[in-house]
Amino acid sequence: MAETFHISRSPVRDAMLRLEEAGLVRFERNKGFRIVQPRPEDIAEMFAVRLALEVPCARRAALNTSDQLVQALRQEMTQMLDATTADNETCFFQHDQRFHDLIIQASGNHRIRDLINRLRASTRILGASTAGVDRTLVDIAHEHHPVFEAITRGDGEAAAAAMHVHLSHTGRLLVQQNVKKLGLDLDGDEVWERITTSY
Repeated sequence: MAETFHISRSPVRDAMLRLEEAGLVRFERNKGFRIVQPRPEDIAEMFAVRLALEVPCARRAALNTSDQLVQALRQEMTQMLDATTADNETCFFQHDQRFHDLIIQASGNHRIRDLINRLRASTRILGASTAGVDRTLVDIAHEHHPVFEAITRGDGEAAAAAMHVHLSHTGRLLVQQNVKKLGLDLDGDEVWERITTSY
């Protein structure tokens, strides 16, 4: 690949390691990398981690809310809706990520922020998206409203519950979508419940 693209080996190896993080390839000693087809369980596991981390972050952000945070979240909400009007999916998900990132920042845990951003990047690399398949960009934007409203009120429990609903809905749809894509004889809901119930 390095020879084909006329680049050094280092960026190729870095890219392959990122693909390994996303679960798209697996490193095999003395052989290189092998392509791996992501399973529904992989997606459910990613969202189990997000549920375990982002739900308490939403609670903490609400309890530590500020005018600055509310204004920043409102701006991201507005820009998400603007992106739906322009039918710009790339722009929409940039503001979607920024919305979630602001909440994690407000919780004060930078390690969680880094981990969640890596998980979101892995999901994007997998090509997994419910936009235009199971729901519209407008639907997704509206799912953020209860989280925003709860944080605005400083209601930690409501913010946590709303974040749980939002992430669970997204994750469950992506698992079902993956089951269908691979033509597996599996119940996507059963996979989701088995892996994420405790979260």
